[in-house]
Amino acid sequence: MESDCRIPVACCRPRVLVFHALFWGLVSLRVFGAALLSDEKTSAAVKPEVAPCWQQEEFVVITDCLQCNAFQTKSWSACELTGYVERVNCTRSNRDDHKSCRSAVMEEHLFWKFEAAMLALTALFGVLVMVRQHWLDRLASEKVRRQIESI
Repeated sequence: MESDCRIPVACCRPRVLVFHALFWGLVSLRVFGAALLSDEKTSAAVKPEVAPCWQQEEFVVITDCLQCNAFQTKSWSACELTGYVERVNCTRSNRDDHKSCRSAVMEEHLFWKFEAAMLALTALFGVLVMVRQHWLDRLASEKVRRQIESI
């Protein structure tokens, strides 16, 4: 009578089981240790930052979405996200602030880049399909030829 166990016997040896326990224990220690260390670092280093006024109240856009220059990218946190920024005026507090935005020109550029990549991949895989089909047809015709010759 055969066993229904599908685990190979070699995997159940004590040495292999100890190796797997040690390996997965080290992996979990590494993952959870990194998570714990990153939580400690972020909680100690992060200062409580006040949310921008445009997140808490209504605002009016003063300057349309413009690309940040090199200095603004390094100095303004609003420029880091998209590389574009617009100046807004919060209505209740009457405070000017900078808000990250998505430029229509940037979006169009990314769209056409995506379209070009998809077109290139379509052409590449189309050519691969045709080459493979030609190769399979040749193999089939050789097989038929061999069968006919053997008769």
